[in-house]
Amino acid sequence: MDPCPFVRLFVESLALKLPLPTKPSGGAGVYPTTTPCFCKLKLKNFPSQTALLPLSKNAAECDSPPESSISASGFHLDAITLRRLSGKPATLCVEVYTGRMGRRTCGVSSGKLMGSVQVSIDLGVSQTRSAIFQEGWMKLGNGPEKPTAKLHLTVRAEPDPRFVFQFGGEPECSPVVFQIQGNIRQPVFSCKFSADRSRSRSLPPDFSSKNRGWMRTLAGEKEKQGRERKGWMIMIYDLSGSPVAAASMITPFVPSPGTDRVSRSNPGAWLILRPHGFSVSSWKPWGRLEAWRERGPVDGLGYKFELVTEDGPSNGIPIAEATMSVKRGGLFCIDRKVSRLASSALTSLRSPVKRFVMGSTVEGEGKVSKPMVQVGIQHVTCMTDAALFIALSAAIDLSMDACRLFSRKLRKELCHDEQDTSS
Repeated sequence: MDPCPFVRLFVESLALKLPLPTKPSGGAGVYPTTTPCFCKLKLKNFPSQTALLPLSKNAAECDSPPESSISASGFHLDAITLRRLSGKPATLCVEVYTGRMGRRTCGVSSGKLMGSVQVSIDLGVSQTRSAIFQEGWMKLGNGPEKPTAKLHLTVRAEPDPRFVFQFGGEPECSPVVFQIQGNIRQPVFSCKFSADRSRSRSLPPDFSSKNRGWMRTLAGEKEKQGRERKGWMIMIYDLSGSPVAAASMITPFVPSPGTDRVSRSNPGAWLILRPHGFSVSSWKPWGRLEAWRERGPVDGLGYKFELVTEDGPSNGIPIAEATMSVKRGGLFCIDRKVSRLASSALTSLRSPVKRFVMGSTVEGEGKVSKPMVQVGIQHVTCMTDAALFIALSAAIDLSMDACRLFSRKLRKELCHDEQDTSS
């Protein structure tokens, strides 16, 4: 498998240094140091980003690094963007505002512009090696007659190649999964979705007693009264037809009492499974995904993903937790500094990971979804590694349907009996 070129643009060590206040005849100083400040990062053809700015307490003329700083999310530049910018310097604009962050109200911005800086970026060299475009303090103004505020920032870029996959259809329709490289689409996996409500835990039959010990079984429980969505499973096969990963619903998605939504206090859950040993029916848990319907001003799909250790989910390693819009969908993303233990569970790496791990698109409720999946190459040592992320992306996509309000119907592929159809 050949990866696609990506470049990650980092904006780090952000801090603001205000000039020492003066006392002109008007009264107030140049900048009140108690005023909160924030900045907006702008790169052409990308959504702007906003970040709070900590204030440096260093003396106004001291150019030493700030005592405290923050980092922004940065920008991910794919192959199409890199081709468009090839040979053309891009410009990162950082605008600094005083006041609180927030949206415009009645056409008036919540912050007052203090000044801005621009950093020229040449992404041509960043596809093969790291490059630093700015490191240190920059003046926010050009006027020499007055003390000037300064912004500290580091702007750098690193090559971040990724494998890119796309489902050929919605996961519940058992599609083929293609690897994407430029204009080439090559089939690499196939999926098989099933919704068997009679499957007690949607798990392979040979799960060890140790694993059963940390999972609640349905065998000794009364069948839940009311509606529930359970038994969903998606198997991932390689081109030879061998199963290489699976996502299995281990906790049913049920509405909270008196409501028609899955709550955070009682989420549904999936296990992401990988083959174990030489038997095609032997599996080992790799990750656990919980999902629920979030309440609040924005109707959202909440989720939490953790890596499963030998001690079970109670000692799992959380690596992703967020909420995405039910209406618009979003991006399920694992992109953070991962601990050494999490790194070894993701792949055979033995050092901390600070790079992109994976991302998967999720369409809004009721929309046709063909997830696009990106996986950092450092997390793929074999096809099975890639298949695990494919199974995880299918699980989060199916969770959008599993968390659909129970007053609404599911599509027929997700319903295999009268009770599901009536919901």
